[in-house]
Amino acid sequence: MNQQALSAFIWSVADLLRGDYKQSEYGKVILPFTVLRRLDCVLEPTKAAVLAEFEAKTQSGLNAEPFLERKSGQRGLYNTSPLDMKKLMGDQDHIRENLFSYIQAFAPGVRDVFERFEFHAQVERLAKAGLLYQVTEKFAGIDLHPEVVDNHQMGLVFEELIRKFAEISNETAGEHFTPREVIRLMVNLIFVEDDDVLSKPNVVRTIYDPTAGTGGMLSIAGEYLAEHNPQARLTVFGQELNPESYAICKADMLIKGQDVSSIAFGNTLSDDGHPGKQFDYMLSNPPFGVEWKKVEKEIRREHAQEGYNGRFGPGLPRVSDGSMLFLLHLISKMRPAKEGGGRFGIVLNGSPLFTGGAGSGESEIRRYVLENDLLEAIIGLPTDMFYNTGIATYVWIVSNRKPAARKGKVQLIDASGYWQKMRKSLGSKRKELSDAHIERITRLFGEFVEAKDDGKPISRIFRNEDFGYRTITVERPLKDEHGKSVIGTKGKQKGKPQPDSNLRDTENVPLSEDVETYFKREVLPHAPDAWIDPDKTKVGYEIPFNRHFYVFKPPRPLAEIDAELKACTDRIKQMIEGLST
Repeated sequence: MNQQALSAFIWSVADLLRGDYKQSEYGKVILPFTVLRRLDCVLEPTKAAVLAEFEAKTQSGLNAEPFLERKSGQRGLYNTSPLDMKKLMGDQDHIRENLFSYIQAFAPGVRDVFERFEFHAQVERLAKAGLLYQVTEKFAGIDLHPEVVDNHQMGLVFEELIRKFAEISNETAGEHFTPREVIRLMVNLIFVEDDDVLSKPNVVRTIYDPTAGTGGMLSIAGEYLAEHNPQARLTVFGQELNPESYAICKADMLIKGQDVSSIAFGNTLSDDGHPGKQFDYMLSNPPFGVEWKKVEKEIRREHAQEGYNGRFGPGLPRVSDGSMLFLLHLISKMRPAKEGGGRFGIVLNGSPLFTGGAGSGESEIRRYVLENDLLEAIIGLPTDMFYNTGIATYVWIVSNRKPAARKGKVQLIDASGYWQKMRKSLGSKRKELSDAHIERITRLFGEFVEAKDDGKPISRIFRNEDFGYRTITVERPLKDEHGKSVIGTKGKQKGKPQPDSNLRDTENVPLSEDVETYFKREVLPHAPDAWIDPDKTKVGYEIPFNRHFYVFKPPRPLAEIDAELKACTDRIKQMIEGLST
C-alpha cells in the first residue's frame, strides 16, 4: 500500500467519528491508534520470544527490561501482554478492559506516550459512544508491518496525518508546527558549510531542539542527512512543554525506530531536560512574544547565582517576550569550539533585532553574541509564512566555529521577496518557499558575498562592530535668573557647572567613530556650553535589518503629479456637469 493510500485509509476512520467528535478532535483518536497499530506490527515477529523471556526472568526474580529489549530487537520497545490487536477483536464484550491491559504492558517510555495523548480518556469516550470496537477493528485491519511499510514511509504517513490535524485545528497549529519548507531551509543553512565532514562514512552527529513541538525539525534534519550520506547517523534530542505535542514527537520517533528516551517533557527554560549536554547542531522555533512570568523566579535565580556559568549570564530580556532566553539557552548548549564546536538556527520575530536601548537586557544579549563573534547570518523571511502569525520573521544562524572567511563578520540576507502564493491559505499562512527559493537562499549563504537581485541589495556583509554604538549623555548647564551657570559647591560637583536635567539629552555614537570627534562635529556647533558625562556612557548593540536593505525611491517630478491631479479634477468636473444636465 503506497503512502497516499495508507494515509487515506487511516483518515477514513474519521467517517466513524463524525457526529460524536468534532473535526478538530479527530487527531486525538487517530494519531494514538496509528502509533498503537504500528508498534503492534513491529513487535509481532518477536512476540513469542519476548513473552517466554518475560516469564523466565520474572520467575528468576530478575529485572526483565534489558533482556526484553534484546529479544524484541528494539530500543525501549516491548510488550509483555499475551494480547495483540488481532486478539483484541476476539472479545468484543471486553474490548475496553483488554485494550487498557494491553497498553499497560508496554515499556515505560511507550506507556508515557499514551498517557500524554490522554489515550485512556479517548478509549472511555469511544466506549461510551459505542465506537471503540469499530475503531479498534479498523486499525487492526491495517497492515503496518515494517516489511510492508518501512520506517521512512511510516514517518511520512505520520507527518502527513499530523499536518492534516494541524490544518483543521488552526488555533494551535502555529504554536507546535513549523512549516516544512522553513525547516528545510534552516536544515540546509546549518549543514551546508559541513558537507565535507558529513559525507564521511559512519559519521555520528547530535542535533537538539529545545522547543520540539511535534518533532518536525528533528525529522527533517534526519531526512537531510539520510539523503546526503546514508551511512551517517544523527542522534536526536529534544524537549517539549505541550503534552500532546510531546506525545506526537515521541510517537513519531517510535514509528521511525528511534530512541524516545532523548525527548524530555517540561519547560526548557526553568527545567532543562538535558542538563550538562552539548550538541553539534540545534534548531528551534520558540514561541514569539510569549511572556516568561510563570518561570521568572527560577530564571532570575539562575541569572543572579550562576552568572556566566549558567545559561543567562549576559542578561535577561523583558518579561513580556522570552524568545531571547531560548537564544541564550542554545548558545549554552553548543559543543565547545575546542571539541569541534556547534551551530544552530533559531526563528525569531523582529523584536530581538532592536528592542531595548544600551544597557538593557536585550542589548546586552546582542552585545554578548556579537562581541563573542557567534552570529554568522540573519535571514529575513517573507511575512505570512507561519500558521498563527503574519508578522515578519528572521532566521538567526549562530556558531562558535565560524569558517575563517566569516570571522568578525555578519551576513544579512533579505529573502522577504522569495515566496509563492499558496493555493489555499492555512490560518495566517498564505505564502510558501519553493524549492528554487530555498536553493537560492542557501546558495547566497554558502557563497558569503554581497549580492543584488534586480538592482536591489539581497545579501550584505558587515563587521560585528558595525552594529555597536555608545550612548553618550550630553549635559547643559543649569542657569540662574540672570542667565549665569550655577556652579557646584560640594563634593564631586565643586567648582563645576551644575547640569540642567530638563536640557539633558543622549546621542548614539557608532563604535567605529571617536566620541570626541563626533561630539565636536554634531553637538558643539548647536550647544557650545554642552559637555559629556562619561559616567553615564553605555555600550549598546542593535541590528537595524530593514534599514540596511532600504532603497531610496526619489519622488515623481512635480509636473507629473500636477498633470495627474488635473486629469482627476477634470474627470470630476465632467461628472458633476453631467449630473446637472
